[in-house]
Amino acid sequence: MKRPQRSVIIGLVLAAILIGAVSVVRSRLGGAARNHAAATYYCPMHPTYTSDRPGTCPICNMSLVKKEPELSGQATSAKDQGKASVFESICYLHNCEKLHEGKPCPMTVVAKPGERVTCPICGTHIAEGAPADSGRKILYWTDPMIPGYKAEGPGKSPMGMELVPVYEEEAAAGAGTIALEGYAPVMLTPQKQQLIGVTTAPVQRRTMTKAIRAASVVAHDPELYQAQQEFIQANQAWQQARDRQQPEVAEQARRLAESARLRLRHLGLNEELIDEVAGWTAPDHRLLLGGAGQFWVYASIYEYELPWVRPGIRAVVEVSAVPGYQFAGTVKAIDPMLDAMTRTARVRILVNDPDGLLKPEMFATATILAPLGDQLAVPQEALFDTGTRQLVFVDIGQGVFEPRQVAIGGKAEGYVQVKAGLSEGEAVVTSGNFLIDSESRLKAALQGAGTEGHQHGQ
Repeated sequence: MKRPQRSVIIGLVLAAILIGAVSVVRSRLGGAARNHAAATYYCPMHPTYTSDRPGTCPICNMSLVKKEPELSGQATSAKDQGKASVFESICYLHNCEKLHEGKPCPMTVVAKPGERVTCPICGTHIAEGAPADSGRKILYWTDPMIPGYKAEGPGKSPMGMELVPVYEEEAAAGAGTIALEGYAPVMLTPQKQQLIGVTTAPVQRRTMTKAIRAASVVAHDPELYQAQQEFIQANQAWQQARDRQQPEVAEQARRLAESARLRLRHLGLNEELIDEVAGWTAPDHRLLLGGAGQFWVYASIYEYELPWVRPGIRAVVEVSAVPGYQFAGTVKAIDPMLDAMTRTARVRILVNDPDGLLKPEMFATATILAPLGDQLAVPQEALFDTGTRQLVFVDIGQGVFEPRQVAIGGKAEGYVQVKAGLSEGEAVVTSGNFLIDSESRLKAALQGAGTEGHQHGQ
């Protein structure tokens, strides 16, 4: 009997030792698992990518952020969750003060109470999370990766990220930010910029001259010649009647002179040229066969180009009969009426022809050189025309491209005048802006969907 009792005692001791060993192993394995979970890092821009060590995201080269282990145990109230999960928005668009003299940072950085965090985009804004009981009023909760997403309390977003509180003073600070409807800022890595061929150019002041090319003809205008003859004769008769003190004859001559003046105006001469004709003794023979080394050339200018054409500016005329030769000229007058069929106005250019090379009714091409002055300008390739507005994409640094609506003026020499929307020295995208436009509109559409579909954390 003593042997079996001793065997039983030994068996119980061994069983107790085995149970203790299993408990220790389980405890250590659980601790290792918890340590492993606490050492998980993820990309803020691509939360699906994780790593067990610090580093950079292979997709966008952003610094990985350490993922905190989720709270375990029984469920807590919303008030307790708020105390346990309070985050501080450190660098969210309008709050980054050190990036390029206050220009926006495209990233939201969050920090738990007492934690010091560096923005992974600009790398310059280091801040410390506010204490949980700071007393600041929380307006709503949002996901940094889904701008516009709002929830009434803490928790996780549809992307699985912890929601960030937006405080009353932060919302007020961002209230002045003006967004372009239908577009959103886009962030591109250097690798992606190189892939799609993004290039930029500075906004600069330039002395611009707009070249307006127009179909032209060397003038042969007997009608205007005859109208000038009648005007000159009516003026001479009026002057003679006044000199002879014949009031009735003078009044009749005056009426004829005014009628002839009106006809000249109707045929396209301005008041300055008409006053010049009034002092002549004979009409302008250059309207028929040229003369004194000069010819009149009539150029047809479309109505949208008329604002840049005025008397006195330079012009250059070329004819196919004399290839490679340019005739210098000056704009003298612009017809007061448009041609109803072609929607063009006739511009009269007095051209120098010292060698007598021009002939009446020759077809020609006139290039009117309209000076625009010293203007703020960007390359024409930077302009993105949506059909309803003119846009450019501004490189604001750190791979961020901001859509900007601009008001434009004339185009000249491969550049377009900018009247509003840009400042001198800013950089605009000149190549790759079509793909940036597509991504900007897609991002804005996703933001709008997030705002509408998750307004109350549903």
